[in-house]
Amino acid sequence: MIVVERAGRQKQVSSQNISYETRILLFALCSALPAVIISLLFLWNGSFTPKVEWTLTSLIVLFWLLFSYTVQRKIVTPLQTISNLLAALREEDYSIRARVDRRNDALGEVLFEVNALSDLLREQRLGALEATALLRTVMTEIEVAVFAFDQQQKLKLINRAGEKLLAQPAERLMGLSAAEIGLGSCINNGESYVLDMAFPGGTGRWSIRTRGFREKGSAHQLLVLSDMSRELREQERDAWQKLVRVLGHELNNSLAPIKSIAGSLESIVTKQSEDWQEDVKSGLAVIAGRADALSRFTQAYTRLARLPQPQLKKVILSELVRRVIGFETRIKVELISAEEVELLADADQLEQLLINLIKNGVEAVMEIDGGVKVGWRLLKDRVEIYVEDEGLGISNPSNLFVPFFTTKPQGSGIGLVLSRQIAEAHGGSLTLENRVGKRGCVATLQLPRKVEV
Repeated sequence: MIVVERAGRQKQVSSQNISYETRILLFALCSALPAVIISLLFLWNGSFTPKVEWTLTSLIVLFWLLFSYTVQRKIVTPLQTISNLLAALREEDYSIRARVDRRNDALGEVLFEVNALSDLLREQRLGALEATALLRTVMTEIEVAVFAFDQQQKLKLINRAGEKLLAQPAERLMGLSAAEIGLGSCINNGESYVLDMAFPGGTGRWSIRTRGFREKGSAHQLLVLSDMSRELREQERDAWQKLVRVLGHELNNSLAPIKSIAGSLESIVTKQSEDWQEDVKSGLAVIAGRADALSRFTQAYTRLARLPQPQLKKVILSELVRRVIGFETRIKVELISAEEVELLADADQLEQLLINLIKNGVEAVMEIDGGVKVGWRLLKDRVEIYVEDEGLGISNPSNLFVPFFTTKPQGSGIGLVLSRQIAEAHGGSLTLENRVGKRGCVATLQLPRKVEV
């Protein structure tokens, strides 16, 4: 039987609808038929007795039929074996193997390749099962709500966080539409956004992300909701704790001596010794000094909290850096020449940032007779400005950008914080780290080469 496919249709082009096994048997019979006919002609035209003729005729026909059937079985049996192996693979049963006696013939090669395919599919299935188990574990344990909807926006998958968010088990939710479970607006508003929403299991600010994917040829949509309120509250609490520690430290540094001096003045006024007026003036001077320190502290806090938005204009970086270097008169700051570049930036804010970085570098090398270098390099779409010093390096990098934290006797603790705010307001970043393999540290400021005004 020959099958011809044309224009998506199949037509059978055989005169008889007979099985493959029967056709093999007929081919075997036909292949031996000429020899059988010739043998019978010689036998019946010879001078043999009828007994011999009928006996030999029976043997010839018997061997002819037996040979044809054996040929049929030799061809069909391996095909049936291969069919059974492929059926087992289709049913994902990889335990059945074909016995391969030798690989130096076509049948042995076919059976060997089928066995190899079974081993490969078994390994891939085990890997897929392990990956699926891991994915299910991750989906179950993460605190992010995950939902999957089909093309009709019917719920097909939900994890434990999603059940907790909707306050219902998965059995009740599967098959419901996104609108029925209160998520219709989430999958129709875009790919990624933040929204304040109230759910049966929680209320707050949610980061909502949607992505499309395909399963079994059908379009599906994945919806991920993560609660930003908890993270924001934790960050806010950490920020307040750091700020309260710094404020408490600064206030105690001023109030403790004020309280002590006030007690001493009370004692002096009560006793009124000969030089009590000088002692009172001295004590009042100390109180005034601490009050001034508190005033500077509050002014620094106000300045940090009210940093204006940058007014972007064209700035030639080399001119700005040379001008800032000229402000430093304590030591000579070395300028590393680089390619000219123009930036869109707030010249005043960028100047203040560089003044802070160079000032920190100079103060780090004042006592050990080191040097400070300033330069920049061009990256793909950004410019990287660096300030290197040969000081003692950073001993506690975790507190670098904590507001009002400082190790300098006269420091305010806002220079680096203000500098990083300026960098981020320009769409850039600021980092400080110890130099690798060398003494000192390097401050790295990255700014975009083009900024839309």
